[in-house]
Amino acid sequence: QVQLVESGGGLVQPGGSLRLSCAASGSILSIHAMGWYRQAPGKERELVAAFTKGGSTNYADSVKGRFTISRDNAKNTVYLQMNSLKPEDTAVYYCNADLTPRTGWAPSTYWGQGTQVTVSS
Repeated sequence: QVQLVESGGGLVQPGGSLRLSCAASGSILSIHAMGWYRQAPGKERELVAAFTKGGSTNYADSVKGRFTISRDNAKNTVYLQMNSLKPEDTAVYYCNADLTPRTGWAPSTYWGQGTQVTVSS
């Protein structure tokens, strides 16, 4: 069974910083892509930042220059460093991974439970 466990959310003032972590655990043969999405109240879930299958990174235009995604392959963990946070960054942040659990299994998409980020004074 595969689990994605996020941590690092919380309340921060505008202009502040937070670092999110997401660790994938369980039966994992190979991780093909991994990243972060967010969903604000009344809005659709959107991509924030992710490592693609080719190893490159994608960022939402709204976070470019402020957020940085990084990873530790040995730990199956991705991080999201969020700087210069704005009230509009307030959302539940979800970790996402496309991975193959075991040899012979088809790749599947997994989601974490989400972590709340609130940017407010």
